[in-house]
Amino acid sequence: MEDPADSSTPLHPSARIMARNARVGLILFFVYLVLYGGFMLLNAFAPQVMGTPTFVGGANLALVYGVGLIAAALLLALLYMFLCRAVSSDAALDAAAAAPRSESR
Repeated sequence: MEDPADSSTPLHPSARIMARNARVGLILFFVYLVLYGGFMLLNAFAPQVMGTPTFVGGANLALVYGVGLIAAALLLALLYMFLCRAVSSDAALDAAAAAPRSESR
């Protein structure tokens, strides 16, 4: 029986794109997880630090960090969309270039 995890069998181009997109998504997820983990650790183990005023209009660190997390989530989503779209469009161009052309007269 053939092992489905055998890397010697070539993957369909769309499967390679999906695998790459999944890797990119996981990397960006772990970046956000580190940011969120820092927020939670500060809240759990140093709540007094979260109450300190910042340079942003006197708002405390909890507010600035929370808004920063929301902004980071949006930026990471846009980055994911950009990275995955670039690969998909490159693959579509490669497939179109490799497709045989039929000449109609």
